Amino acid sequence: MNRLQKLFQNKKSRILNMYCTAGFPQLDSTLDVMRSLQNNGADLIELGMPYSDPLADGPVIQESSATAIANGMTIQYLFEQLKDFRENIHVPVILMGYMNPVLQYGFEKFCADAAECGIDGLILPDLPEYEFEKFYSAILDNYGLSFTFLITPETSDVRIRKFDVLSNGFIYAVSSSATTGSAQSTEAVETYLKRLQSMQLKNPILVGFGIRDKESFDRACTYANGAIIGTAYISALNKGKSIDETTRSFIKKITDNQ
Repeated sequence: MNRLQKLFQNKKSRILNMYCTAGFPQLDSTLDVMRSLQNNGADLIELGMPYSDPLADGPVIQESSATAIANGMTIQYLFEQLKDFRENIHVPVILMGYMNPVLQYGFEKFCADAAECGIDGLILPDLPEYEFEKFYSAILDNYGLSFTFLITPETSDVRIRKFDVLSNGFIYAVSSSATTGSAQSTEAVETYLKRLQSMQLKNPILVGFGIRDKESFDRACTYANGAIIGTAYISALNKGKSIDETTRSFIKKITDNQ
């Protein structure tokens, strides 16, 4: 059982997963941001690996990714940054990215290096279910890495149950078929989340896309185990105040009066 699975065993609700982009706002900000997220109440950190064509990401995260690449961030450099990060960071950390750079790095080498650093799991939105099952699942298991699939309101019950069987991290419930940061119809999202709740899946459900403040976080947590915040936090980091001051203020507004 890795840190991610222990988290879900010990905390069943109001799990706060905070997304940040590696190498943003500065190349060597990665660990400062992660430490600040942990120290200010994030239960889980989703660390984005910058990519030039991030299909699931909205303009704010795309821009942070472009900035990180311009800063010089690469997968190899990220693993150098993460080499000793477990000395100070104890919350679960998952890497979120896209298959092209991972394949260029070498999938098994990537998993080996991630596991050696202390990473707990992966999200690769463009890894098809068939390829995952046939080629990659055994490699991930070999290195003790959890894997998370994304689902949308259009995903059939049959596919959701299949992803639930294949996953050993959590189910990432995208609140719509739009990109990250998009505003959604509250009624439509609630109908979707009630449907997922009624399915009684074995994996925890975290809601992402459009979670930006206490109200949207609380609403998501009514029907799911927690939620993922990315775009709103990246926007806050863009405003130029210190990383710790920005992070403390941002998370406090989300978690106050829990």
